[in-house]
Amino acid sequence: MKLWLDFETRSRCDLKGRGVYNYAQDASTEVLCMSYAFDNGEVVTWRPSDPFPEQVRNHTGQIRAHNAAFERLIFWYVLQIDFKLEQFYCTASQARANCAPGSLEDVGRFSGASMKKDHKGGALIRLLSIPQADGQFRDDPAKMAEMVAYCEQDVRAMRAFSQAMRDLSDTELADYHVNERINDRGVLLDLPLAQAAVRYADAEMTEIQDIVREVTAGEISSVRSPKMRGWVLDRVGPEATKLATVYKDGVPKMSIDRNVRASLLVLAEENPAEVPPDVAEVIQCADDLWASSVAKFSRAASLADEEDHRVRGAFVFAGGAATGRASSFGLQVHNFPRVCADDPETVRHAIVRGHQIVPLHGKRVTDVLKRMLRPSLMASPGKSLVVADWASVEARVTPWASDRPAGIDKLELFRAGEDVYKVNAAATYRVPVADVTKAQRQVGKVQELACGFAGGVGAFAAMGRIYGVVMAESEALRMVNAWRRANPWSVPYWQDLERAYTAALRYPGREFGAGRVTYYYDRQHLWYILPSSRVLCYPFARLDEDGPTYAKAAWKPGADAKEWPRARLWKGLACENITQAIAHDLLRETLRKLDEAGHEIVLHVHDEIVLECTDAPRDAEVLLTAMRTPPAWAEGLPLDAEVAIMSRYGK
Repeated sequence: MKLWLDFETRSRCDLKGRGVYNYAQDASTEVLCMSYAFDNGEVVTWRPSDPFPEQVRNHTGQIRAHNAAFERLIFWYVLQIDFKLEQFYCTASQARANCAPGSLEDVGRFSGASMKKDHKGGALIRLLSIPQADGQFRDDPAKMAEMVAYCEQDVRAMRAFSQAMRDLSDTELADYHVNERINDRGVLLDLPLAQAAVRYADAEMTEIQDIVREVTAGEISSVRSPKMRGWVLDRVGPEATKLATVYKDGVPKMSIDRNVRASLLVLAEENPAEVPPDVAEVIQCADDLWASSVAKFSRAASLADEEDHRVRGAFVFAGGAATGRASSFGLQVHNFPRVCADDPETVRHAIVRGHQIVPLHGKRVTDVLKRMLRPSLMASPGKSLVVADWASVEARVTPWASDRPAGIDKLELFRAGEDVYKVNAAATYRVPVADVTKAQRQVGKVQELACGFAGGVGAFAAMGRIYGVVMAESEALRMVNAWRRANPWSVPYWQDLERAYTAALRYPGREFGAGRVTYYYDRQHLWYILPSSRVLCYPFARLDEDGPTYAKAAWKPGADAKEWPRARLWKGLACENITQAIAHDLLRETLRKLDEAGHEIVLHVHDEIVLECTDAPRDAEVLLTAMRTPPAWAEGLPLDAEVAIMSRYGK
């Protein structure tokens, strides 16, 4: 029997600022009401003035809630009812695993469910859940009755869309529980460092504005400038322009608000021709102004537990809807810069003491602080961090997923320990591998990273800018063609994918394979089955005049939009999604095995796993073995990983 439920609470603790773990443990937090239903039964509500329902207290089955960590922690810390973590099932995770938005409000609009979230909630929460100006809570029986009705409607809405969607598989649910145990464990923050870094806020803000002036050649002096919107929109493509079109009272208007910026940055990664790199950098600066390095330190400090300084709840299961990859919330470790200070202890000392950190530790304050974000996470006293990441995992997964003989040949390079970047360069410049220069190898690296997902000249140029490889368009085209000749499995694989998903859309109810994946169209969603047996989909897919399109969960519609924003499915995107999804399946399986063996996982970021342990050399070997051993479903995939033992998180 399933128990569906939702809490409404109040507290003097700021939920958004302090996070759900601190909120649930705060002495002022209390339950206003709990609405619940068993299976398809009537939704009823418990108020604290009534006896607690024993059927709920004694429930031993599954408990379904939206963003279920909140309900779980309220049970544990406020109501003191110790349900097992494994009883909880998160319907937000279920939505994301089905490639839908995770918010209860959005998933109703996205799926067209008959029951949709009541929009009165925000106003009621401000009235009843947050202290008033005098520090007291409002006592309003009429508003409380509205709150109960709102809570009950949320339970009905959650149940309606959850029952209409594919359930999480047993494996997915187990992986969700692993994610929650990692969230509960948390990671130790160097709180004095984070607090000291915040004092450098003004200097960093100035530098962000300087970057904008530099990138725009002085046309824009501030991301707050009204001119910025026009500057950005004048330089993006038609698809990006559609994303920037929002509706107010039915009237279309152009915007680059937070939701639009998020959508444009996603598009910039997928299609640099639509959002060029310089435009994406300005958009990112706008976000950085509100989420700068200083802001990240400030956020981390506010999320840290007051007693043990650990930051909990950092990971969102299936946060990347297109692939099911995890994302991060609050601490935002997935967005931490990869660069780290060479001597973090010395830089930490300077920051904590309030010393001048420029130019001794970097050219700009922004650079210094960015390089200290990772090292601000550290091991507990007497323990170490064991940090390991897979080597070139996407470059291995893509040819393996193609299941083509030439792809298998490429895998032999990895098995033999060859440097594939040098192999690319040798084929391109027609020289022996041993004679490849450092500059030529850099070109080979850009080729591998830019071309694997059907990337052309635009992708090569965008990736080249990151790694300092700048070429004329004609020369870049030669590099792209050379990589494709050296990887003869690639173009046929991309064509296989295109044929398979197009055929599936044309012939609903039939399966079409391409490489190691299978496509299936149920007249609503275009599903694809991964080698691990996990399924993902392109929601509400259809064949339009310009080719296949689907509703993209990551893009937010305007309030009055008639249809959810749609994206085009093309062979390069299909290839990228498959590769990243398979790579994430490797991560999930490894995390599950480590968790079952009792290892303390504190972080995971795409292709990287971090353990906290007392016997670091032993655990380093265990971690390497786990990451180098492919699962049964990935037979023939050569994996390798590198490991390091650290006191502070780094690269």
